[in-house]
Amino acid sequence: MLSLLARGALAAPLVQSPLFAAVAGAHKQQSQSAPPEVQLTDDELLEEIVSRAFQFFWNEASPKTGLVRDRALADGSPDPRNVASIAATGFGLAALCIGHRRGYLPPHEIGGRVVKTLIALLQHVDQVNGFFYHFLDIETGQRSHLSEVSPIDTTILLCGALMAREYFRDAQITQLVNAIYRRVNWRWMLNGGTTFALGWTPEYKFIGARWDVYCELMMMYLLAIAAPVYNIPASSWNAFSRPNMEFEGYNYISGPDPLFVHQYSHAWFDFRNVHDAYANYFENSAIATYAHKLFCLSIRWRFPDYDDDTWGITASDSRLGYQAWGGPPEIGYIDGTVVPCATAGSMPFLPKETISVLANLYNKYSQRAWKKYGFVDAFNPRTTWTDLDVLGIDQGITMLMVENYRTGFIWETFMRGREAQRAMKMVGFQPAKA
Repeated sequence: MLSLLARGALAAPLVQSPLFAAVAGAHKQQSQSAPPEVQLTDDELLEEIVSRAFQFFWNEASPKTGLVRDRALADGSPDPRNVASIAATGFGLAALCIGHRRGYLPPHEIGGRVVKTLIALLQHVDQVNGFFYHFLDIETGQRSHLSEVSPIDTTILLCGALMAREYFRDAQITQLVNAIYRRVNWRWMLNGGTTFALGWTPEYKFIGARWDVYCELMMMYLLAIAAPVYNIPASSWNAFSRPNMEFEGYNYISGPDPLFVHQYSHAWFDFRNVHDAYANYFENSAIATYAHKLFCLSIRWRFPDYDDDTWGITASDSRLGYQAWGGPPEIGYIDGTVVPCATAGSMPFLPKETISVLANLYNKYSQRAWKKYGFVDAFNPRTTWTDLDVLGIDQGITMLMVENYRTGFIWETFMRGREAQRAMKMVGFQPAKA
């Protein structure tokens, strides 16, 4: 939770800035509910979601550095904000692989963007002991504001880079990715403990809180355990706690976290049909997603628009700024807002239920909530509030998990990597019993 609050504290000022307020003031709200101009089948809708997300990652990345904006205007209008997110850049590398495979742009253009991004990351972008700052200037790669050096956001970048290495099988890309991965000093980020520090800043050094409770952290520990240099012991997998959550008779590993914590590691690592000493994490995320649906339905007495086809709240923009919200239990100032990436990011876990939600949101609210880059980050069906923005990490989890549901492409490609295979073996994953 501390990590989410830290993330929100950095992101919220961008939402509440005078520039954002000026843009918001000029925005004219569209009708709350109107039928879409074009009816789409479920398959067509999923293709639109993926292809429009690719447009975001292509258009909102710097041609110079390849860094991807933390957020952009959902309608694709020119955006003067110059803050990039290292996590969004990691999702962007995976998006380039998807776009290359699907032929969204000429292959040489996409391949060239991948190489340019990796060169910038290795040679020009600010880093400390191999870890990148959470937010960066999109054109220079220098630290933005008072951003922290973030191990979790660096991990997402590494996942995207390793995905690109396995997909392209190109000598230059392989060399660049391996160099970026090798220089990450995971042992330094332990800061003398058995779990990772939350982050580090030049001003205050290590942040006191740690990554020591189950959340999106699985990918971070797995990459650190299998790292070619500065790796950490496999016993670190047992160092973080896995608290039990119960809601309406459903039990699963979780903390009081937004839904995305059950999605991010699953975007890359294929946890289907395997388990460790603690859980089958794929099934655990499916239960967590279903419990979240039940939670949304349980508060219908406050927000009548929530129903079987309208639910999903995860860390996102809100009318009050960026929020780490969701449930169960209820966290944040829930006001009836719907966050499309909440269900999109859980599509492989509950495909029927989540596709039904996205189809309903498109068919019922596309006139206000569907723009050039697909769904806006969040909107409130009960009010006129509709976010002007899309967020890179939310576009990323949406695109990757929809593609994993459709083809398993991210899982199949990423898991070819020797590090992913070795890490899961080292921490004791075994095939699930039939």
